[in-house]
Amino acid sequence: MPSPPMAPKHAARSSTHRRKRGPAAAGVRDPGGQVAVRADAVGATTHRRSGRARRYAVVAALILLLAAIGAGAGYEWSRPIPPPVFHASLSDSLHLPGSSPSLPWPTTGSAALTMEGMGSLGQDGSTHPVPIASITKVMTAYVVLTDHPLGPGTAGPAIPVDAATIAAYASGLATQQSVVQVAAGESLTELQALEGLLIPSGNNIAILLADWDAGGTGAFVAKMNSAAQRLGLTSTHFVDVSGLDPGSESTAGDLIRLGQAAMALPAFAQVVDMGQVTLPVAGKVVNFDYDLGHDGIVGIKTGTDTAAGGCFLFEAQNMVDGKKVTLVGAVLGQQTSSPITAVLNSVVMLTQAAFAAMAKVPLVAPGLVVGHVVDRWGTSIAVQATGSPDVVGWPGLPLTAQLHVGALSSDIATHARLGILHVDLDGHNLDVAVRAARDLPGPSAIWRLTRL
Repeated sequence: MPSPPMAPKHAARSSTHRRKRGPAAAGVRDPGGQVAVRADAVGATTHRRSGRARRYAVVAALILLLAAIGAGAGYEWSRPIPPPVFHASLSDSLHLPGSSPSLPWPTTGSAALTMEGMGSLGQDGSTHPVPIASITKVMTAYVVLTDHPLGPGTAGPAIPVDAATIAAYASGLATQQSVVQVAAGESLTELQALEGLLIPSGNNIAILLADWDAGGTGAFVAKMNSAAQRLGLTSTHFVDVSGLDPGSESTAGDLIRLGQAAMALPAFAQVVDMGQVTLPVAGKVVNFDYDLGHDGIVGIKTGTDTAAGGCFLFEAQNMVDGKKVTLVGAVLGQQTSSPITAVLNSVVMLTQAAFAAMAKVPLVAPGLVVGHVVDRWGTSIAVQATGSPDVVGWPGLPLTAQLHVGALSSDIATHARLGILHVDLDGHNLDVAVRAARDLPGPSAIWRLTRL
């Protein structure tokens, strides 16, 4: 059988040579037969290990950084969102919409005018106290009716006419004072005495009422001044019960407050609206207020003498746009050749002009901006008065107002009600809602995550 072919010798040697050189590639055999490790192999191994360690450290650092960022973002996201802040642009006053009309104030003396339920329409002239003549009798009647109220349809107790009243009538007649005829043995009811006091302006009847109420004029004058203090009449002082003494002084503004207080008493308002009355002895007597019943005038009291000039404390009523409007005013110090005529004419012109200027207007101008809501992320929205009721009033009339805005949320919708505007109308309030003019969106995610 033929022998298998033999491999070439150089191939066998090459294989054996390769097998023998394998260990030599990694090291060198030393004389003792041990293989020594080469330095470059050790360095490579160490380099590979340190590279892996660095990679592990970088990954760990990145993980820690991401964890820290995530924790910080979670903290910022969970922090409460600060509420926005309201900044008011409205002071404590506002004006009825429209331009204020002018009034024909008298060229001398002083005057003031008020619209009941709204407020002052203005004043002109001096605000220093001046003599007020027979307007003093308004306080005399006010004190009597406060001490002795009269119910509807009642005349009150009988008041005997005493010697002092009869003597005052005689002396007043001799000096051309305004007096009411009386006689010994006569009695007047309280209502009749008030009629004699306020309609023909009897000085002697003022003495009769003072004696009956307080036992004498001195004690009664003290009551008058106490009443003035209670009513807040800081510029008013009385020294007598009739106004004959020029030391009884007041101002137009104070007299308006006195007139309003007196007209709130039904018996007083009834008497001063009478053009004439019949008394037991004096018979028919007439009212010196010749304007009564004209241009809406329903009282209150005239007063005229040398020191005071022509004076008139008045009330006038008229219908404007279906609403009854009441004016209370005072004109003082009309020093002319005919002071009573001058003061009555001044009052007619004032009331006519005031009623003509009255109109139905919104209490607050539509869309009036009362302030702004500003948030911490840079957004601002206007806050406006809305839904204002209409009132009959004097265009441009100044009014006192108070704005109240409640707690604000960070997300406000358009027309959301944010508060109330309280408007003071001569002692009573009307409320107007204030609302957001547009949306106030909440903060963005970026702001929440990056805020300081």
